[in-house]
This record gives sequence, C-alpha cells and structure tokens, in this order.
Amino acid sequence: MLKIVKTSLIVAASTLAFSNAAQANVNDALANICNIVQADDKGELRKKMRSVQSDYRLKLHDYYTGISCNGDSLIRTAIKNNAVEVGTLLVKKMPSRELSAPEADGKTLQAWIAEQGLQSSPIAAELNGRI
Repeated sequence: MLKIVKTSLIVAASTLAFSNAAQANVNDALANICNIVQADDKGELRKKMRSVQSDYRLKLHDYYTGISCNGDSLIRTAIKNNAVEVGTLLVKKMPSRELSAPEADGKTLQAWIAEQGLQSSPIAAELNGRI
C-alpha cells in the first residue's frame, strides 16, 4: 500500500514538473515574436508559427491572446509599425470570429483602428475584407 502511494506521488510530481517545463518552453519559443512582427519579417514569422505548431500543437489563435507587445496585440503592433506583410499574414491566419472579438482593452480591432485613425492601412483593408 505504501509503495502505491509513493509511486503515485512520484508520478504526480513528475507530471507537474513536465507541464511547467512545457509551458516555459512555449514561452521561450514565442519570446521574440514581437520583434519579428515589428521587423515585418514574414518568413521568420511563418517559421516561428510552424515550429510552435509542430512542437506544441498550437495554432496562432491558441496563443494570440496571450501575447502582448508593449500592451498591444500582434495585429495592433503590426499596424503601428506599418508591418504590412506580417499584419496581413496574421489577419489571414486568425479565425474571423476572433478578429471581430474584443481584445484585452475591450475594443475590437476595427474600433481601435477607427479610434487611431488608421483606416488607410492595408492591414485594416485586409481586416475589413475578412470580417
């Protein structure tokens, strides 16, 4: 009986340690994604998204809301930095229902774009075409 309890505790502890390590690895894998978006490096972003999907089985919409670049989402960061290639890729890869959902500050992307006066951005045009 004591052996079963010890074994189950060891299994539980190792499982917990592994899940924390996996979370840390995902964070490490996504660490420089803001820099990639700001630099408008579409090829590197595709590579990063593919590696995260193959290594952790996560798609863009799974981790999009968890990433903040100086308080902004990835698409907002792309719009602010005029990263057209990356911004249009992000808009195309995100599900349309999530593009029209409010972000962390409670504003939708369209409302934020209108508030900032960025309707002339090619990313805004792509976003309007998707919604």
